Amino acid sequence: MMTTTASPVNDHPIALLKNVAACMATMERLRDRGGGRPGIGVFYGHSGFGKTKSAIYVKNKTNAALVEVGFTWSAKTLLQRLCVELRVETKGTLAQLADRVVETLVDDDRPLIIDEADKLCDKGMIELVRQIHEESGAPILLLGEEKLPSKIAREERVHNRVLVWEPAQPCDLADARTLAKVYCPIEVADDLIEMIRTKSGGRARRIVVNLDLVADFARNAGLKALGAADYAGPFYTGDEPKPRGR
Repeated sequence: MMTTTASPVNDHPIALLKNVAACMATMERLRDRGGGRPGIGVFYGHSGFGKTKSAIYVKNKTNAALVEVGFTWSAKTLLQRLCVELRVETKGTLAQLADRVVETLVDDDRPLIIDEADKLCDKGMIELVRQIHEESGAPILLLGEEKLPSKIAREERVHNRVLVWEPAQPCDLADARTLAKVYCPIEVADDLIEMIRTKSGGRARRIVVNLDLVADFARNAGLKALGAADYAGPFYTGDEPKPRGR
C-alpha cells in the first residue's frame, strides 16, 4: 500500500495516485506470474490520467527499460531506441537488433515498458512486441489510450499473450488532494479541490494546471488558503475556445 504523497523521480515529483499504484501492481503481477503464463500487461485510459507518470515511477522501482513510441518510428527505430535504453550497440540489421534486445533483457532480468503502444498497433508493429516477449520471457507493460485493448484484439497472437488488462481511472477526491499537496504551495479546501476535480474531468494533468491557476489567484490576492467561495478565477477544462465575434 502506497502511503507517501510523492516520489522524486528524475527531479520531478510523482504524486502517488491510485493509478500509480495500479500500474505498479500490474507490473508486479507480470513479474510474479507462474510458469507457462503470458507476461504482457496493458495499462490504458484517456489522455491526462497520469499513465506516463505512473510508468516512470514503475521504471525507477523495477529498473525496467522504458521507451515512448514516436509518431514517425519504424520497427528499426523502436529496436534502436530499446538498444539505447538497454545501453547496447544500436547498429545492425533488424534481426540483429532484435536478438540484442532479447539477450539483454534476459541477461539483465529487466522488464520492459512501452508507452504510446497504440502507434505500434496502428503501424502493424505490435507483432514485434510479441516476438520480444516470446524469446525473452520478459514482462512487458504496454501503455496507451482508451482504444488500445480493441486495437490489440485485432492481433490474435498478441491478444492471447496478455495476462492483465488494467484500466486507468479518473482521479477521485483523495487523488486530487494528493495532487494539491504535491503541486500547490497554498492550502486548498476540499470544496475547491472537488470543484477543480470536476472541472478537470478527473484528469490529473488538468487538475495540476487548475491548481496552478488557483495558486496564481491566491498569490495575487495575498491569500495563503483558498476555498470554493474565495476563488473567482478561471478553470482549464480542455474545451476548445469559442469563436470570437468581429
